[in-house]
Amino acid sequence: MIWQYLIIIVVLVLIALAIVRSKKKDFKLDANKLVQYLGGKSNIINYEVNRSRFVVNLHNVEIVNKDGIQKMGARGIVEIDNQLKIIFGDEAKTLKKSIDELK
Repeated sequence: MIWQYLIIIVVLVLIALAIVRSKKKDFKLDANKLVQYLGGKSNIINYEVNRSRFVVNLHNVEIVNKDGIQKMGARGIVEIDNQLKIIFGDEAKTLKKSIDELK
């Protein structure tokens, strides 16, 4: 009888792990998308993270797909000259690390 409870607990733990894994974002995929939306690697001069903002300097801001960036989960985009400040929240640092790995 006790081992039946153990089986139920194990099954519940496996279901919980599956749910957690399915909700995790694939940041490498998001980093690839972000680079594409920013006009490709050749359009990016440099980038940094400032708290929840991903700040990127670009050669040409006009080729940026801002709608695509918004659909990725950006909470806002501020454009100043050839610089974009994209508000991603806590994901900004993780995206920067993923983009660093792409280079």
